[in-house]
This record gives sequence, structure tokens and C-alpha cells, in this order.
Amino acid sequence: MAAPPARPVLAAALILLFPLAWTAPLMRAGVLPLFGLSEISVLSGLRTLWAADPLLAAVVTLAAVVAPIAKLLGVLLVDLGRLPARLMPVLAAAGRLAMADVFLIALYIVILKGAGLARVQVAWGLWLFTGCVLASLVLTWLPARKRG
Repeated sequence: MAAPPARPVLAAALILLFPLAWTAPLMRAGVLPLFGLSEISVLSGLRTLWAADPLLAAVVTLAAVVAPIAKLLGVLLVDLGRLPARLMPVLAAAGRLAMADVFLIALYIVILKGAGLARVQVAWGLWLFTGCVLASLVLTWLPARKRG
């Protein structure tokens, strides 16, 4: 029996890993009045952001949650023959939105450390989330599953 194609397996694995990355701690902050938490995850940050700025929260939710999962489901459906392969450029663009989210998180950490507002430590969830985003970007470079 032949080994399963890499792209559908990676897409399925990422569909499971992204929700874990959203709940994992991205950073630990000693003093951060905006969040009032010791550990900040994508979901806890979004929850706080929805209360403070719903428009920004909607943009971040699109970039961090909706776009990655939509892309992965789209790639899986292309590989299963349920969507046309011509949608791959659109799916690749959707995946790039999540990379913008990783950039923003890193930028916030640098700003907070530089301004002396808080003691911030990067947590394992930031590495997991970044890894998921990068793997999702690689996913669009892998060859499609051959049918027939």
C-alpha cells in the first residue's frame, strides 16, 4: 500500500493543531493592564479585544482563526476533488493572512518590552502557532494529490 500523499495529511493534521495553538499560551506578562492575565492566548486575547475594539477584533479573528481553517478545509476539498484546483491561489492568499497575525503578536511583544510596560516572556504557544502558520504556507507549495 502506498504512503498517503503529504498535502492532505498535513492539512488534516493542521486542522487539529490550529485549535490547540489558539488556546496555548502565546506569552506570559507580569503587568499588562489591557489583558489582566498572566498568560495570553489567541482566544483570550480575542475575547479581551472584542470588549475593547470590536472592529479590530473582527480583523484579527479573520486573520488568526477563520482564514487558516478556511484555507486548510479548501486545500483538503481540492485534494478530494470537491473543489476545483484553480482555487489554490485564493487559498494560498488566505493562508498569508495568518502570517500577518504572527507578525503582529511579535511586534506587540517587542513594543511592550521596549516601552517597559510589562515583563513579557514568549510561551510555547507562540512557537506552536507560528509553526502551524508556516506549515500552512508550505502546504500550498506541495504538489496536489493525483486522482485516477
